Amino acid sequence: MSNAPLMPKATAVWLVDNTALSFDQIAAFCKLHPLEVKAIADGEAAQGIKGLDPIMNGQLTREEIERAQNTPTYRIKLAAPKVTVPEPKRRGPRYTPVSKRQDRPNAILWLVRNHPELKDPQIIRLVGTTKPTIEAIRNRSHWNSAQLSPMDPVTLGICKQLDLDLEVKKSAADAPARPEMDEQQTLLSTSETINPADPFGNFKSVEQEKPDDEKIPDAASVFANFQPAEQTDEDDQ
Repeated sequence: MSNAPLMPKATAVWLVDNTALSFDQIAAFCKLHPLEVKAIADGEAAQGIKGLDPIMNGQLTREEIERAQNTPTYRIKLAAPKVTVPEPKRRGPRYTPVSKRQDRPNAILWLVRNHPELKDPQIIRLVGTTKPTIEAIRNRSHWNSAQLSPMDPVTLGICKQLDLDLEVKKSAADAPARPEMDEQQTLLSTSETINPADPFGNFKSVEQEKPDDEKIPDAASVFANFQPAEQTDEDDQ
């Protein structure tokens, strides 16, 4: 909010007609010259202007006026606003100062190379350019393409870092999700590739991992299963 009240001349007219404030106090509050306030009091200026009550619109309190009337050296201060009004949103492309317009193509080239996800309307909002210019720089058909060099628009002072981060975040949110990879192309899990008994990756051969019933028995285990037959009398003879 500005330090001056709304409609300063109309406010000065009301203060001259309804208070005992000095010309200096009214001039300091309304951001006018004391001689101009004196001309208003004499009827030589602001003729036909209806006075605006600063108390009714909440810019001044009656206690503040009484305090200023009792102390001629006191300067009136605007009352704090009761409602915070947000700043109006900017419409159209951003205004670029004349001194920085020659650097605008370099900033566009930097955005196109480093943030290809940004759309043309987003670049227009950041840099304040036109869609044909962006397309010409992207396709290297700009009349000064050979002399262009990518430069950060934040460093050049063309846009703010907060605005650039916001546009990049919007582009990331609007980007489509990447399709999931096919199951055949995915890697095996750790539990499938590493033996729990040997977590260091000492893989066994196929023969070592065969079940016990498929292993070839040794000779000692085979002959151990045979028992000697009982001897009979005929055998003794």
